[in-house]
Amino acid sequence: MDSILVRGGGELNGVIPIAGAKNACLTLMPATLLSEEPLTLTNAPRLSDIRTMTELLGSLGAEVASLQGGQVLAMSSHNIHNHTADYDIVRKMRASILVLGPMLARDGHAIVSLPGGCAIGARPVDMHLQALEAMGADLELRDGYVHAKARGGRLTGAQFEFSVVSVGATENALLAATLARGTTVLKNAAREPEIVDLAQCLRRMGAQIEGEGTSTITIQGVDRLGGATHPVVTDRIELGTYMLAPAICGGEVECLGGRMDLVGAFCEKLDEAGVSVEETERGLKVKRKNGRVDAVNVTTEPFPGFPTDLQAQMMALLCTANGTSVLEERIFENRFMHAPELIRMGAQIEVQGGHATVTGVDKLKGARVMATDLRASVSLILAAMAAEGETVVSRVYHLDRGYERVEEKLGACGAHIERITT
Repeated sequence: MDSILVRGGGELNGVIPIAGAKNACLTLMPATLLSEEPLTLTNAPRLSDIRTMTELLGSLGAEVASLQGGQVLAMSSHNIHNHTADYDIVRKMRASILVLGPMLARDGHAIVSLPGGCAIGARPVDMHLQALEAMGADLELRDGYVHAKARGGRLTGAQFEFSVVSVGATENALLAATLARGTTVLKNAAREPEIVDLAQCLRRMGAQIEGEGTSTITIQGVDRLGGATHPVVTDRIELGTYMLAPAICGGEVECLGGRMDLVGAFCEKLDEAGVSVEETERGLKVKRKNGRVDAVNVTTEPFPGFPTDLQAQMMALLCTANGTSVLEERIFENRFMHAPELIRMGAQIEVQGGHATVTGVDKLKGARVMATDLRASVSLILAAMAAEGETVVSRVYHLDRGYERVEEKLGACGAHIERITT
C-alpha cells in the first residue's frame, strides 16, 4: 500500500497548475446518459474517482474514451443496455448515485445501489429520492438498492423545495428535470460553482434552465438532448488546498487557473489570518503578509460560505497560527477525524461535537500518521511540509481520489515529498 513521505522545512516557491474540478466532472459525466449523442468534457482531472465513474458508466453501456492523457473524456450513450448500477462499483464513491436521475429521465426506470465514499457522516440520499418522487417516480428500497420507475414511463415537472441545501440532491434533480414533461422548479437549491457548471453543460446539450447559482432553479423539460463539448470548471477545493501551501510553509506560489470568485469566503479568511492573495493574468498568487499567521475562527457553510472541503486543510494552517482558533463544522457531523493525527504531530486541538478549538504552537513535529478521508489526507501533507523531521502519511488511496500528481506539483515548488510503496 502506498504512503507519502514528507521531509519538512523550507519555503515553497513556483507555480502550481490547478486541475478541473473533481466534483464537477463527476456530476457532468452522468449527463451523457441523457442523450444518444456524444458528450465531450475537456479539462478533466486525472483521478481514481473519475476512473470509478468511467467504470460505472461503462457497466451501463456507455462508451467513455480517455484522451490527451486523461484530460479529455469523450463519451457516448447511444447503446444503454443495462439499467442496474451495481453495488460493487457504487460502493466506492458517493457520486455514483448521480446516474439515478438521468437513467430515470431517459428510459423511465433504473436500479441503483445505495452509495459509499468517505466516512465523514451519514450523508443520506433521502432528498435525492424525495425530489424524484415529486417528479412522479415510484421508488422502492430493497436489498440495498433503489428500484425506481417513472409513472407513465416519463417523469413530470414539479415544484420541490429541499429541506436543507444539498449539492448532490440538487444535481440529481436538475439532471432528471431536463427530460421531464413540463416545468420543474427547485427551491432552496445549492448554489455551488459545480451546479452552475452542470447547468451550463446541460444548456449546451439543449436543456432549458434558468436560475443556476441562485436558490431557485427553473427547468423546462425538453423531449431530447443533443451532444456537446464542455470544459470542466477549475477545482476550487484543489485551488484552496494549494493556496494554503505557501501560507503554511512560507514562500510565494501562483495557482494557475485560479479564480477569486470560486473561493471568495476562503480568501476572506486568509486575509484575516495574514495571507495575501493577488489576482494575476494566469490565476492567483499567494504569500504570507508578515511571517507567522494569526488565528481566525471558521464556520463551514454551503456556498458561497466557507467550504467544508477546505476545513481540514485550514486546520493544518491554524495549528501553527498565533493564538487560538475555533472551527465549527455545520455540514457534516463527523469531519474532525484528522484532528487526532495532527495531535500526533504536536498540534493542540480539542474537539467537542461540531467544534474544534486549535491553539497554535511554534512548530509541528514529523510523525507516522494515517489518512482517514480525502481532505484529511492532504491536510496531513500540508502540515508535514512545515513540520520538523519526517512524516509518513499512510492510506493515501484517499488522496488519489481527489488530487492528481500531488508529489509532482508540490515537489516542483521545493517540497521534499515522495511516494513510497510498502
